[in-house]
Amino acid sequence: MENSGGIQASLSGRYATALFELARDSKTLPQIEASLGGVRQALDESPTFRLLVASPVVSRGDATKAVAAVAAEMQLDATTANFLGVLAQNRRLSQLPAIIRAFRLLAANHRGETTAEVTSAHPLDAEQVDALKQQLRQRLGRDVSVDLSVDPSLLGGLVVKIGSQMIDSSIKTRLNSLAHAMKG
Repeated sequence: MENSGGIQASLSGRYATALFELARDSKTLPQIEASLGGVRQALDESPTFRLLVASPVVSRGDATKAVAAVAAEMQLDATTANFLGVLAQNRRLSQLPAIIRAFRLLAANHRGETTAEVTSAHPLDAEQVDALKQQLRQRLGRDVSVDLSVDPSLLGGLVVKIGSQMIDSSIKTRLNSLAHAMKG
């Protein structure tokens, strides 16, 4: 497999690549991508799940049991559930957000899409996401998948990263620029 933008160089990239290749070869890419989307949403919305993933003090056994329970509750596909178990056993759950980002990039590249990392101050609704995708499609001339995250410190606006290009329309950046200009 080719190195898609340096993905394979990192630990999270190697895990994401292994999962992607398994999904591609078993023709379960859409199911695994949907499951990872659910996991990403759970990380965004559940402080308890975030703590489980990030905490270095949770034992391997407890982490493995907890992840199995979460996978069953979320009705994740078997491959994703097993993958989460492997991460727990290897004490790599803290890498999960980066693994999901890398997986989504690999899947989008596989479909011929460009991926935009979009950070907003507040969660975007489906209509806003569709409008954003349409604007990005017009600007880039191809389909764009979006990897959404929320950062309340932005205050408002968006930060959009596409490869090495960044579009920052956040209020935080505008205020910082204004403050810098006023210092003169």
